Amino acid sequence: MSEYAHNSVISKDGVRGTLTAGMPTDPATKDVLIRFETGQQVLVPLDALTMQADGRYYYLPVRLDELAQQHGRAVQAADQPYVLPVIEEVLDVTRQREEIGRVRIQKHVHERTEIVDQPLLRDNVTVTHMPINRLIEQPIDTRQEGETLIVPVLKEVLVVEKRLMLVEEVHITRHTTETHEPQEITLRREEVTVERLAPHGQAYSDGTESAT
Repeated sequence: MSEYAHNSVISKDGVRGTLTAGMPTDPATKDVLIRFETGQQVLVPLDALTMQADGRYYYLPVRLDELAQQHGRAVQAADQPYVLPVIEEVLDVTRQREEIGRVRIQKHVHERTEIVDQPLLRDNVTVTHMPINRLIEQPIDTRQEGETLIVPVLKEVLVVEKRLMLVEEVHITRHTTETHEPQEITLRREEVTVERLAPHGQAYSDGTESAT
């Protein structure tokens, strides 16, 4: 341990003292002699002294009267050094698990029936033959009039000269109707039951909870 600039010592009860020989520089030194302002001197273990943060003095965590109580006699005078034993308590902390209760969880599945009424669309086609029987100069293409698709039907006929005659037109009309077909659909719902148990597996009388 290196030597500090100050050799002042203050005990737990505020009594001031001085290291008679200063802080030793020899690492083998175990004890130091302190002379207090009361004229008493005490030989204490070196590691019992703690240098304060400001570096002005050492602190001795023992009162002078405690020395007498610990050893059954008063602190010795200046010509009779006193040896101060230092006792340190070590904290031994352990932890262990303790069962304070148990929880039993049960899941139940419930079924219910609901009516589903979803509109369905269906297309119906009406075919109508419209007689025309008219001679035409050239073929007629298929055409759309609103929801009706008109498909011309042509044939060749003998005349003084060969010409095209429109025999008929097929009118195809689309009609949309809405129908309802109710169906039964099964839906499932889960329900959770929580049962609290005592440490030995026994259920509490009022320890059941239910959640959906």
